[in-house]
Amino acid sequence: MYFSGTGTTETMTTHIAEGLAGKIGAEMKSFDFTKPGARKEPAVFSKDDIVILGTPVIAGRTPNLLLKYLDTIQGNGALGMPVVMYGCRAFDDSLVELRNIMEKDGFHTFAGAACAAEHSMSTILGAGRPDAFDIKDADKFVDRVYDKLKAYEDGAMPEADFTPVAVDGNDPPGPYYIPRDKDGGPIDIRKVKPVTNENCDNCGKCAELCPLGSISFEDYSKVEGICMKCCACIKKCPQGAKYFDDRELIYHKTDLENLFGNRRADNYWFV
Repeated sequence: MYFSGTGTTETMTTHIAEGLAGKIGAEMKSFDFTKPGARKEPAVFSKDDIVILGTPVIAGRTPNLLLKYLDTIQGNGALGMPVVMYGCRAFDDSLVELRNIMEKDGFHTFAGAACAAEHSMSTILGAGRPDAFDIKDADKFVDRVYDKLKAYEDGAMPEADFTPVAVDGNDPPGPYYIPRDKDGGPIDIRKVKPVTNENCDNCGKCAELCPLGSISFEDYSKVEGICMKCCACIKKCPQGAKYFDDRELIYHKTDLENLFGNRRADNYWFV
């Protein structure tokens, strides 16, 4: 189960789910709740399910525009694994927050992961990730998760003793990450929206992809609603017609690339 604007969360969440399903001999079902229509009804699970729930990290937290929907999910005693994908800066308190949401929704969280991904606003920061190394890293994690599930199945971990998985981060979560300009002043990019250049051929893919339904189907150059900076419209436009021209956002993106572009960010696995 995942929200994935540019596909990185889908890649990792699905790979973990497929690997785990294969090991335990279970059927795997995928639920993509990226588009608005998929979030109209709550997802309902049972105690016989294992749910891997993946979201991107935005400003060091679970995307606030998803919180209302995430609160409607019904775990009903299912085992749960929160997975967050961060753009190679830091995942801050996002994993703690998603774990707590799942616990509140009625899941027993037994494992979790914070994985590095290509930053939504950049093609430099974490370029191409998750890559082959990340996938192999995830396979080792799946082996550990499987061992834990086997112990649970064999009675070594009775349900009464199931406590939320311990993950890194502040609990309760701290404030959202705030970008800074060269003088240390705050940068506010919340109202920034992508613009459209002359390459647009009115294919409409951007409007179809927008997770918030914010791009007009009558005029694809208009972003009439909120932009969460998932960058699906930018990275998946066949013509490269969408981009950001806001100076503060460009400064923030370039600053992140300069600070973190030359390092290989880690994946963090919790079992």
